Amino acid sequence: MSTAVSATGPASTEKRGPRWARCLRAVLAVLPLLALGLFLLGSPAWAEDYSKRELQGADFAGQDLSGWKFLKANLRQSNLSHVKAAGANFFGANLSKANLRGADLRGATLDMANLQGADLREAQLQDSMMWLVRVEGVEIEGADFTNALIRKDALAILCDRASGVNPVTGRATRDTLGCD
Repeated sequence: MSTAVSATGPASTEKRGPRWARCLRAVLAVLPLLALGLFLLGSPAWAEDYSKRELQGADFAGQDLSGWKFLKANLRQSNLSHVKAAGANFFGANLSKANLRGADLRGATLDMANLQGADLREAQLQDSMMWLVRVEGVEIEGADFTNALIRKDALAILCDRASGVNPVTGRATRDTLGCD
């Protein structure tokens, strides 16, 4: 008794190709879906969520907070100096009198945040969203606001205080704000 194996049966690889090629095609087919999922989620799965938390006086100095969420968190008088917080979300957060000196806030969301009296000297705020932000008394010497979205009333306050050059980007604060 002999068993015949068909050319279209499981043993044939002529039409489907070698196993490694099939695996590679399967991985490549899933990559766009994975990228779409990460885009829709907004932040990496490893990002921390401190939304609506009481963090007054907290010390995050020098930490990597990239992609973390601080929505409506109270960070009053907190130390966020020299943090790497690219893409972090501080929507509606209280950052009054917070130390953000030298912080990397590129692409961060600071919309509706309270930055009154905060220290943003030498901070990088390129491409950040700062609409409806409160900026009275903020220190911005050497900060870089290139392409930041800032409302005209806040922009006028910032231009009155703008001075210095960012040590990382080499851009003048006044130029990055588009001050006259």
